[in-house]
Amino acid sequence: MIQDIEPRTFNNDFRYSKAELHDLFLSYQGDKVLVREEKNKLWYPSFSDFAQIYPHLRDQAQFAFSVDDINYYLTEQKGLDAVEGWTYVPTSRFRTESKYWRSFVGAVGWQLKRWYDNHRFCSRCGGKMIHSDKERMLFCGTCGFQVYPTLSPSVIVGVYDKDRLLLTKYKGREHGRYALVAGFSEIGESFEQTVRREVKEEVGLKVKNLKFYKSQPWPFSDAMLAGFFAELDGDDTITLQEDELSVGVWMNREDIPPAEETISLTSEMIEAFRVGAVKLD
Repeated sequence: MIQDIEPRTFNNDFRYSKAELHDLFLSYQGDKVLVREEKNKLWYPSFSDFAQIYPHLRDQAQFAFSVDDINYYLTEQKGLDAVEGWTYVPTSRFRTESKYWRSFVGAVGWQLKRWYDNHRFCSRCGGKMIHSDKERMLFCGTCGFQVYPTLSPSVIVGVYDKDRLLLTKYKGREHGRYALVAGFSEIGESFEQTVRREVKEEVGLKVKNLKFYKSQPWPFSDAMLAGFFAELDGDDTITLQEDELSVGVWMNREDIPPAEETISLTSEMIEAFRVGAVKLD
């Protein structure tokens, strides 16, 4: 999955430090990220690459995290693709990069960028939010209200019936691959309650014998995913929640298409069921 970057090590310990010329930075314009133009991989810029034209770029950069001994920063500077050799590419590239650590760096940086952008002003009093120099936190300069990076608990559910797996496709999504039942937890719900509710809402089925599989941070939607397999309980008639799903089908294990990639918890769970790598008895 995207966070599985071994032997590299992701370290999100907060630092309040000025960037060095050899440090790398992440620059985003909407849903695009700055990379080296002629590379066939996600090649992120260093401050030394831009030192001649933007000598003060390091001064306003915000520390993000590190991977091994490489520090990554975020910058607000616009128009950096005017520098020869650099261009903004769609963040959909994170899903196709063969080296997961490069995808993970870009996706988590994008998650942090969205969080900072969404909390420029205090939700309590409207005052300007200030970056803490002690932790990854923003506080209001007027009323002192504090906010931390937001994570949304969510579930991915592999509903099965003997050697059949329930596969879905979301309505109106760019990616047309098969998916599993999924959804965000509501206030006051356990993950197990979320599983039962989402399955009932999206496909009209009841489930039993829930089995936790794995968890995954999913920076694309600020989610923390919990994967479960759940056995069909009773009638197998699918009733789609049509404003959410376009397809819902039972598929025999031998008919499930092999995974093209396993960057997501969903794709790994489908592949694990297909090859019989998960024990459900």
